Amino acid sequence: MDYDLKNMSRNELQKLSKDVERALATVDERRRAEARSAAEKAAREHGFSLDDVLEGQKKKGGPKTKNPPKYRNPENPTQTWSGRGRQPGWIKEALEDGKSLDDFAI
Repeated sequence: MDYDLKNMSRNELQKLSKDVERALATVDERRRAEARSAAEKAAREHGFSLDDVLEGQKKKGGPKTKNPPKYRNPENPTQTWSGRGRQPGWIKEALEDGKSLDDFAI
C-alpha cells in the first residue's frame, strides 16, 4: 500500500503513526511469543522447563528487574511507561494536548 505522505494532513499523519505503533506492538508480541515457544522447546529437549532454566539464571545474578509501569496508553494498552527515562511519544503528545500524567496512571 502506497501513501502520499506529502499530501496528508497532520491529523492523517498522526493517525497513521498511531496505526503503525499498534502494528509494531503486535509484531513484537508475536515475535516474543514465538521466541518463548522456541526457548521452551529447546529447554524440553535438554530435560528442563523454561522456568527451570530461567530460575538458574536468576541465582547467578541474571538481568536486573525492570521498574514496574506506572502509566498506560489507553489507546494501546501494550504501551506502558515506568515514569523513568525518556518520555515515550504517546506521553509527549498527550501532554502537548493538555492532558496530565494522572490521566494515564495505572
